Amino acid sequence: MAVLGTRALTLSVGGTDYTAVVTNCRITAGAADSDITTFLDAASGGAREYKLEFTAIQDPATATLWNTMFTAPGTSVAVIVKPAGGTTASPTQPHFTGNVIVSEPDGDILGGEANASSTARFTFDCAWTFTAKPVRVTA
Repeated sequence: MAVLGTRALTLSVGGTDYTAVVTNCRITAGAADSDITTFLDAASGGAREYKLEFTAIQDPATATLWNTMFTAPGTSVAVIVKPAGGTTASPTQPHFTGNVIVSEPDGDILGGEANASSTARFTFDCAWTFTAKPVRVTA
């Protein structure tokens, strides 16, 4: 059995590794908002929606995760979440892939509270919706 630790997860967005600026990352699932429920949806328990939720360090420079959030809302971008890190997916250390729709968060996107620590950084929280259920890659 391979268990997941809290230090190995890596996140790639649009082919760029953002592990160094991400402090919290998870794939979440919930009931999808829907104006209509088909009999197929109802029989399977209802439509589901998957999100990539993360907290990252604010960096308004170009070619950053913050810049993607700020300049590209509404666009689809490929993501890879590697919960156990590593470069190669395997049955015991799978990777999860998919496309998400970039969106701005409700709430803080720039700035924050003062902190006396010289290493403290402002962060932002996002929840980007997957276009389909993420794919579990094992090879």
